[in-house]
Amino acid sequence: MTTRHLLKGAAWLVLAFILFSTVSPIDLRPHTLTTVNIDRAGAYALAGLVFVLAYPRHWKTIAVLLVVGALGLEFLQAFSPTRHARLHDALIKAFGSVAGVGIGYGVNQIASRRALRLSAGG
Repeated sequence: MTTRHLLKGAAWLVLAFILFSTVSPIDLRPHTLTTVNIDRAGAYALAGLVFVLAYPRHWKTIAVLLVVGALGLEFLQAFSPTRHARLHDALIKAFGSVAGVGIGYGVNQIASRRALRLSAGG
């Protein structure tokens, strides 16, 4: 099994965790040692990073889908009696998505340049 296969599985698991955490009742949401804004941004940044590492040619699509997904999932919270949908929360998640995609894109660029240099014998 290649690293790319493991990254694909990890990406989908992170997305499933985000989905569960976002639409489940508040008492089922995982508790961490950080603030909720760091949790939100961090989860979406991790998703963006892992998805771009797993699917490097689709980084633009990943960015758009994660931002739209963050807005959509936040909107879905309006239908849960124990949750609340807030634009601020959605924007934090969107920022995390873009940051993670940017980091993943940078890592992929560095890796491809390094591979090109090694294949050229340098």
